[in-house]
Amino acid sequence: MSANETPHVHDVVGIGIGPFNLGLACLLEPLALDAVFLDRADGFAWHHGMMLDGATIQVPFMADLVTMADPTSPFSFLSWLKQSGRLYPFYIRESFYPLRAEYDAYCRWASEQLPSLHWSREVVSVEHDEANDVYTVRALDLESGEVETYAARHLVLGVGTTPTVPAALRDLPGLVVHSSEYLPSRERLQGAGSITVVGSGQSAAEIYRDLLGEARGSGTGSEGYRLDWITRSPRFFPMEYTKLTLEMTSPEYTDHFHGLPLALRQQLGREQRGLYKGISGELIDEIYDTLYELSASGPVPTTLLTDTELLEAEWDGTRFRLRLRHAQLEQEYERETDALVLATGYSARVPAFLDPVRDRLGWDALGRLDVARDYSIDGGRGRVFVQNGEEHTHGLTAPDLGFGAWRNAQIIAKICGHEIYPLERSIAFQHFGVPPEAAGRADAAAGSRYGAGAPTRPAGVGAGAPTRPAEVVR
Repeated sequence: MSANETPHVHDVVGIGIGPFNLGLACLLEPLALDAVFLDRADGFAWHHGMMLDGATIQVPFMADLVTMADPTSPFSFLSWLKQSGRLYPFYIRESFYPLRAEYDAYCRWASEQLPSLHWSREVVSVEHDEANDVYTVRALDLESGEVETYAARHLVLGVGTTPTVPAALRDLPGLVVHSSEYLPSRERLQGAGSITVVGSGQSAAEIYRDLLGEARGSGTGSEGYRLDWITRSPRFFPMEYTKLTLEMTSPEYTDHFHGLPLALRQQLGREQRGLYKGISGELIDEIYDTLYELSASGPVPTTLLTDTELLEAEWDGTRFRLRLRHAQLEQEYERETDALVLATGYSARVPAFLDPVRDRLGWDALGRLDVARDYSIDGGRGRVFVQNGEEHTHGLTAPDLGFGAWRNAQIIAKICGHEIYPLERSIAFQHFGVPPEAAGRADAAAGSRYGAGAPTRPAGVGAGAPTRPAEVVR
């Protein structure tokens, strides 16, 4: 709607359409709620800069857009496999882990069925209309150049995270590539005489493995290059994937983490990075096996440096001079390289378009959004929510694809005033704090997996769920 018209009031306006808000749109589609979602991109795209051949996502296929909230949803990954004719091949493959390219194609398939998604809309401001008690969202239509206005009773921010570059490496000239832009830059990187990968997680490992095979050259005229890998981690940590550890991606652990003091949450956030930011054990072994195979015909032009921090980089017009520090030995030294790949991760940000409503939002002592347990950020009003911007308050479930549907079910319950998609409250065999009986709680014997007084799973989309009238089903 153009800026000079009186806007229709939507129940929900979602800002940003990554996997989490896309999942919310899927779960809202069968309900009698008026929702619209806005994104500046011209269509769905998920980590296209790291869409390496054969790469899989690190969670099982049930961590799709909807299944963990509604396994009967037509927007499930299995539904996409069936409709695309890939269900039996996926079954025969006998792996829970979809290819990264498959997950991206699945999400695009889901997005193409949702008329609530509005692409090429860059949100420029969010304001609160005091007279009507609604939020006014203004977005620039990047195709027409017009500013559109949307009014909403509830907002859900799913703007995602942005690439992180350490301060010492920002604004460097020369060939510096963040991992998010790796594939479009791969050919240029391979044309350099030497490449240094900086980072500790899965992306760094995938890029190193992808470049390693051609380090000596292809034998068809390519001269090859030197390839180094620098990580601050004391070793190449595998991502811990044991079942009792996976119970930490649960409602109970999220409750526990959210209730801890800020300083302790900060400490745990650093300590727990290996639980979800490590490298898959299979990839670590594959890298070693590749190094072993290459070494059979002579020294491999590569060095792997652990416990090493990149303090500074200088560009002399032809090469980078890197100043490094070995943490354990407390020694500094220098190396040179022609190109840098920064697999230095992503971080949440507070978008500038929220500035007009900052006084309606909650903030913690470190100036970050104070995210309530129900994912609202507006000081208890329950009108503005955030997706994947709450790692500092909710812990490792914030970026977890497998927990996204649960979070969306919680946000929908808050918007509707009751549960539409039943929320599991107790799924773990272990206790993360003092056991209830030790704390003298009367409900210690409650055996329901859904928690005391929670509804059991009804047919359809939940007891009392408003459904979209038949005549407007799309």
